[in-house]
This record gives sequence, structure tokens and C-alpha cells, in this order.
Amino acid sequence: MKHSLLHNLHTELGASFEETAGWNMPAHYGDVASEHRAVRQAVGIADLSHRGKIRVTGDDRVKWLQSLISNDILSLKPGQGLYSSLLTHKGKMLTYFRLYLQSDAIMVEDAGEIGETTFQALRKFLLYGTKAKMENGAESWGLLLVSGPKATQVIQSAFGVDVASLTPVNFVTAQVGGTQALVIRTEETGETDIEILLPIAGLSTAWSTLREAGAKFGIKPIGARALEALRMEAGIPKAGPDLNEEVVPPEAGLEGKAFSLSKGCYPGQEVVARMDTYGSVRRHLVGLVLKDSVVPAKGAKLFSGDREVGWISSAVRSPQLNQVIAFGFPLRDFSKPGTELTVEFEGARHEATVHALPFYTKS
Repeated sequence: MKHSLLHNLHTELGASFEETAGWNMPAHYGDVASEHRAVRQAVGIADLSHRGKIRVTGDDRVKWLQSLISNDILSLKPGQGLYSSLLTHKGKMLTYFRLYLQSDAIMVEDAGEIGETTFQALRKFLLYGTKAKMENGAESWGLLLVSGPKATQVIQSAFGVDVASLTPVNFVTAQVGGTQALVIRTEETGETDIEILLPIAGLSTAWSTLREAGAKFGIKPIGARALEALRMEAGIPKAGPDLNEEVVPPEAGLEGKAFSLSKGCYPGQEVVARMDTYGSVRRHLVGLVLKDSVVPAKGAKLFSGDREVGWISSAVRSPQLNQVIAFGFPLRDFSKPGTELTVEFEGARHEATVHALPFYTKS
């Protein structure tokens, strides 16, 4: 089991740990509701160093990635980023990530916890003679998330960097802990989300500096349980549970976000284009609100009457709604908000109502 460089600091803060994609990472620091509240009302800090991170260099880096991924990176300028995926030839999502264009490299960050899936998938396409090089940054790069209404103030106070006007998924660079860091506006919780992506040598300094600068703003360390509730309330699907080889991007509502219909050929492009042309999206990602307090597991079946119509991909108890919420993929005829369905879990059926996403929007 891998550990973050900050593992001992998390332990000192009272973290309880859980396994995530082969890493032992903080689940919570004793009070999930308090962590959730900190992000919604003030500011929280989380260690996402277990996320997949790749650095692509070489003269062919843009041309090579452009030929493989589902989105169009040719128009990006340094300091800009976008979402994309790598699809199978049947259009299914092998992986889902954000790319950040630098003057001398492209950084890739998984939008979810899927281990080395992205690195291994891309590596298969790195053919002899291609002037591109991939560095697996899983353990050589660290990643921190600062989230909440006070996030930009904490970043300004900690690093002297103004990120208030940054739009997702763009970034600025800053000197942090003696290293060159990317300070990125991302989308993780529905609040203002700022990530610091940096070489591992600067991670401990970055964490300490942010906690010191954030003390006057009420900063709290945040674990995976609170982050999961926050991201689901905000209606944000992620690689792994929601976006995987069972799903084609249009089914997940990723039009205009993670795939291009005009860039030309890439694996799976014909399938995605055909769905768009003929309107043949078979199922849709939806929100669900469960009547009972049970939290169904990933893969729990959705029913309309006695007909199986889909599955649950993620579920959590929402502190914001004080109810169990879920993401599901029902057939399109059962995806309209207000549709009554049932979830089969552990031999019982539980009532659920389709809910428009997101569940929560920042006021």
C-alpha cells in the first residue's frame, strides 16, 4: 500500500485512513459533517497526491495526444486546460482526466481515483519513433486541493498568487517550497476549488504554508468521505465509479466538455459522432434521492416496476440534503426528473426519485 508523503502529518491530525486505488489516504479527521461544513462555509484542504498524474514532453507531445484523446487540444495556450478521455474503439470511457498545457510539457491529472489506468492506457499508444515521453508522476508529483468560499484568499495569503479571476480548468505557475507549481482552478466540490500540482519535494512546505495562511480563515483538513459528499451534491461524475468502460461520454452529459465532434479521427470517435447525429443515446446520468437511509453499493440495480432499467454508479449520505443521494444510469425513458424508481440492494427494494443535477448550487 502506498502512502502520501504527508501520511505522518495526517496521522498527527487524527486521520482515519482507507484504501483508495492502492493508496492509504485519509477518509476523515473525526467529523465528516464538520469537514463538509468547512468547505461549504469557509475553506478546507485535502491531500489528493494519490491521483494519477502524468507529465508528457517531447516535440510530438501535442500531435501525439491530439491523435488519441477525445477532446481537441490544438487551440490551447500555455496556462489553459480542458477535460478529455481516452475511449475504446466502441466509444467506452477507459479513463477521464484534465490536461494542462505548459510551454514545455502537458500535465495530465485523473479526474478521479483510478491508479495507473491512464498511464498504462496511453503507454500502449506510445510507438517507437514518436517524439514524446511520458513520466509517471504518481509518486514524484504531489497534489493538494483548497476548497471553499475563502479558497482564493488562502492561496493569495500563502503564495502571493491572485487566482480570483481564474476560470476552470486554467492555471498559473508559482514558486512553492522551492519548486515550480501549477495553481489550477478545478471542479471538485461545487465551491471555489484550487489545486496545487507540484514536484513532491515541495509538498510538505505547500501543505504547511497553506494551513498556516488558512488558519485565520478557519481552514480544516478534509478527507475522502466529505469530498465524496461534496462532489456528488455538486453533480460531478468522476473516473472510476461513474465514468468507465460501461459508459459512452454522451451518456454522462459530457457534451461540450470532454469530447469533440469536429476534431477528426480518434479511437471511438465514430461511435460518439453517430450518437450525436442520430440522437441515439441509450441512457443518461441522473441524480437520485432515496427515501430510505440505506446507501446502496456501486452496481446496485435500478428498477421501474419489475423491469430492470439501469444501475447505481455512486451513492452517499448528503449532509446538505440530509438524505441519501446517488448517481445512476437509467435508460433514457426513465431519466426525467420526478420519475419514480426502486433500487435493489442486499435483497430489498428501496424507493428512489430521479433528481436533476446538480443537487446543490452555490448561492
